[in-house]
Amino acid sequence: MMKRTVLAAMTTALMASAAQAETLSLKVLGQPAGSGLIAQQKEQPFFEALAEHTGLDVTAQYIPVDVAGIPDTDGLRVLRSGLFDIVSLRGPQVSRDEPSILGLDLIGLNTSFAAGRENVSAFYDYVDSRLQERFNAKLLGVWPAGPQVIFCSEEIGGLSDLQGLRVRVGDQSAANFVGGLGATGISMPFGDVQQALARGVVDCAITGPASANSGGWPEAATTVLPIALQLAINGYAINLDTWNRLSTEQQAQLESAIATLSDDIWEYSESLYEDAMRCNAGESPCEFGTLYSLTEVPVAEADLETVAAAVEEISLPTWARQCNDVAADCEAAWRESVGQQLGL
Repeated sequence: MMKRTVLAAMTTALMASAAQAETLSLKVLGQPAGSGLIAQQKEQPFFEALAEHTGLDVTAQYIPVDVAGIPDTDGLRVLRSGLFDIVSLRGPQVSRDEPSILGLDLIGLNTSFAAGRENVSAFYDYVDSRLQERFNAKLLGVWPAGPQVIFCSEEIGGLSDLQGLRVRVGDQSAANFVGGLGATGISMPFGDVQQALARGVVDCAITGPASANSGGWPEAATTVLPIALQLAINGYAINLDTWNRLSTEQQAQLESAIATLSDDIWEYSESLYEDAMRCNAGESPCEFGTLYSLTEVPVAEADLETVAAAVEEISLPTWARQCNDVAADCEAAWRESVGQQLGL
């Protein structure tokens, strides 16, 4: 009996040792291939060299969401299904499934990178708890695509000129905002926008300058109004079943590496924004993008005040109703964290 007990213990130890020694294999669903330099220069190289960045014995199969043929709105459902282990979430798009994500980046909330860092950090843990509860997923890091500005096929002089126009928006918060200006917000995949501008399907569209440059939007637009409406917060999340199969040490290494990647993207996004604004306007130095000749409209103080007021007047009330319908404590959690920082 003693021999059998010792043998069983040894077998268990060997199996555990073999499991730990086994190379991890992770499937990663990335940002769209054509979404810009953040995906091309930061995200994809990181995951393709995941072992180097984490110090883990791991391989990662990375595939952009559009190459996989999966709508970018389905990121959270993909995570819950376990089809992919890690998903690069497009915040505005997946907020339709989990409204709390939009609380990280309401229109008028993050009008600068510094403000974005503070507000995102304040609400991060609540969003993570919602993903764990509803989508069997853990949030590993978040980052901004960059200030979201307005590109138009016709010349505009400010926000008031959007009245009566059709504007492509990234999320419901933006749709509500342009609706308050008398425009019609239209949801549309990023890859369809350039042709939609060229054909007059939409008159204007909102995105970051670097993404617009990569997507060729300035070929169909004439004017850019560089007023930051939000930062388009994206992030990385891992399926909890995958996460729980990792040892505590492996979890710490993976989470630390992705946090470092997210911090790197925050800095890179700011550099891209400044460079892309110059590229789109045909100015030098233009290091990362293609030179175009958009007219850059001066931002009026009245427009800045309109955007700042949008948090209390438009984006927060509308979002709070939607989020509270899903989680009764959503608005309260936001007011106790982000709202407290803002003095609301």
